[in-house]
Amino acid sequence: MRFLSWLLSTAIALAVAAWLFDGIWFAPRHGALADKVVPLLVVALILGVVSAFVKPVLQILSIPFIILTLGLFLLVINAAMLMLTSWLAGKLAVGFHVEGFWVAVGGSIVITLVDWGVDRLIGADRDH
Repeated sequence: MRFLSWLLSTAIALAVAAWLFDGIWFAPRHGALADKVVPLLVVALILGVVSAFVKPVLQILSIPFIILTLGLFLLVINAAMLMLTSWLAGKLAVGFHVEGFWVAVGGSIVITLVDWGVDRLIGADRDH
């Protein structure tokens, strides 16, 4: 159940970021709702895998920059994860695009905030 709530909250966050930023978009798809939802869920999965495996390595390697910038370098890492997700989605023909670094920074901020908020609303019960 936790995986489904995470997937749903990430997909909603991606949809909000694509709605707010002209530089973040999904390839136009016409037809059934499934034709629009499936790419969103696939991109959410790609972002989750990238964040689980690549992001920790980058964070460890960039500890001096994170300390020097008082944590602001984490925004750069999050933007890089979003751009890597866009590149992987392009290679997998999913149809997700992020245009430029600053759009990725803004999108990663929106994704983080919306993901956090949606997760609080629909999140599965957590073990305390």
